[in-house]
Amino acid sequence: MESVTSLRMPQILYGTAWKKSDTERLVAAALRLGFRGIDTACQPKHYEEPGVGAAVAAALATGRIARQDLYLQTKFTPVSGQDALRVPYDPRAPVADQVAQSFEVSLRNLRTDYVDGLVLHSPLPTERLTNEAWRAMELVAMAGKARQLGVSNCYQIQQLDAIYTAARVKPAVLQNRFCAETRYDHGLREYCREHGIVYQSFWTLTANPQIPGHHAVTDLAERYQRTAAQLLFRYLTQIGVVPLTGTRSEAHMREDLAIFEFQLADTELARLGALF
Repeated sequence: MESVTSLRMPQILYGTAWKKSDTERLVAAALRLGFRGIDTACQPKHYEEPGVGAAVAAALATGRIARQDLYLQTKFTPVSGQDALRVPYDPRAPVADQVAQSFEVSLRNLRTDYVDGLVLHSPLPTERLTNEAWRAMELVAMAGKARQLGVSNCYQIQQLDAIYTAARVKPAVLQNRFCAETRYDHGLREYCREHGIVYQSFWTLTANPQIPGHHAVTDLAERYQRTAAQLLFRYLTQIGVVPLTGTRSEAHMREDLAIFEFQLADTELARLGALF
């Protein structure tokens, strides 16, 4: 099992971090309005994963959405990223057992017997531990319970390459912050293109408050009669990046989904690309 899966992924995902008790309501709205990709994590500190599962189950029960039409992505979060009082697995167990326990919790939370994406929320403190976690995730994938694997918060090419090289089930997703601090992951995005890995961006708007007001963005927004956020998300989708949006506004959800109603020209892509 050496090749990256060719699983089709929506070009924009709804992110569920920090939604707390509003999670079910917001995910239900996102699905009703047309989102078909949902990102979550087995990390009670920042995600209310059972709320995602409740919203998905309710949407499927209507018959208007089929499970195969959805892309559900969750994560194994190492102990260092968990609230010590709410770790969803035995933190004293070996890493492989932690992964297995966390994934079973996710299946119960999401009310599903498989996920489309299982992501390592961050590399572990050592390469050995990271490889142990990845091997445990591979067992989930080889059992048919995760259709593809990925890694998040990985900002060094050497680290991603070490995972890729050692893996039997190759990473199909890299999900990172998209911001100036990481130089917009130029090198990592190139690595992803070369290895058939989908690059997902989060904090795309939050981490770039200077971008929406730049004249390159405002000029195009005026030309297309779109918002600056729409221009940025459309730019990313056209260069092969899958952005996450975590908006709580239904109006903004509609705007985010409407980015596929227009297309930027190559010269316009180049103009926006100069900002990143």
